[in-house]
Amino acid sequence: MMDNSMLKEIFPDCFQGIAVGLAQVKELQEIHLRAGRPVLLLAGNREYGITLQGEMTRDIDMAYRVDEKDLESILMHLCHYSLYAYEEEIAKGFLTIQGGHRIGISGQAVVENGHIRSIKNITSMNLRIAHEVKGAADRILPYLYEDGEFQNCLLISPPGCGKTTLLRDIIRQVSDGSRFAKGRNVSVIDERSEIGGSYLGMPQNDLGARTDLLDACPKSQGMMLLLRSMNPYLVAVDEIGGEEDAGAIRQLLKCGCHILASIHGEGLEDIGKKKGLEGLLEEHAFKRYVIMSRSHGAGTIEMVLDAYGSQVMSV
Repeated sequence: MMDNSMLKEIFPDCFQGIAVGLAQVKELQEIHLRAGRPVLLLAGNREYGITLQGEMTRDIDMAYRVDEKDLESILMHLCHYSLYAYEEEIAKGFLTIQGGHRIGISGQAVVENGHIRSIKNITSMNLRIAHEVKGAADRILPYLYEDGEFQNCLLISPPGCGKTTLLRDIIRQVSDGSRFAKGRNVSVIDERSEIGGSYLGMPQNDLGARTDLLDACPKSQGMMLLLRSMNPYLVAVDEIGGEEDAGAIRQLLKCGCHILASIHGEGLEDIGKKKGLEGLLEEHAFKRYVIMSRSHGAGTIEMVLDAYGSQVMSV
C-alpha cells in the first residue's frame, strides 16, 4: 500500500477522498489525470477508474472527471503555490516529488528562441509511482560479471517496464557487493531524480554503502564531474541518448570506468537507429544488453545479450 502522506503532497484538500482511496490500492503504478476525462489508474497491470470519494471502479464512466481548474489546483499545490520557483522543472515536462515519484505534465508549450521555457494551460498530468524492489536484479546478476569484473551494461526497455527499478537494484548490489564481487565505488548521475528519489539532495532509496549520487544534473556533464571527483569503479545513468551522452561514455571507458545505463527502446535493432548511440553499439562499448518488456507485467526480462547480440540468458 502507498504512503498516504505522499498522496497528500500531490492532491489538495478538495481531493483527499481520492488520495485516501488511492492509498489503499495495491501495486499502484500510474495515476493519469486528463481534462474532461475520467481519472484512471494502473494497478497490477489493470486499469481502473476512481470516484471523488475514493472508490475504485472498472466502469470508467463512473470515475471522477477532472477539469482544467482541477489540474491547475493540483499543479499549484505541487509547486507550493509558487509556479515561478518550479519553472525550470515544468519546462522539462515533469516534477519529481519526495520518494522519486515523477509527475508528467502536458499542455501548451511556451517557446522562446527555439527552446521550451514553460508549459501553460495544463491539459493532463501523469503520476508514475517509483518502486524500490530489493532483489530485482538477482536473476540477471550472474550474467553481468565475468571473473569478478562488472560487464558494461545497457538496459533496453519501453517506458513503464521497470528499467529504473532494475537499474537501482544493480547499483545497490554492485555498491554493497555480492557473491560475484566485492563492493565497489559507484557514481550515479540522477538527472530526473528518479534513481535515488532524492529530496533536498538526499536519496530516499537504498543505493548501497559505496554510492555517490549527483542529483538533477545533465548526464553528460555529471559523468565528467564524478569521474574527476569520486574515483568511481562504475558510473550509472538512466535514459541515455544523443551525441553528448555517447561522448561522455567513451571518455569514461578510456579512463577505465565501467558503465551501467538504460535507454528507451524495443531491442538492439531499435537502439541502433538512434543518433549517437549507433556508434557505441558498433564499438561494442557495452558487453551486456538486458532486454525488458511488459509481456508478463512490469519488470519482465526477456533476455540478456552479449556485445555481439548473442544470448547469454533467456527467459
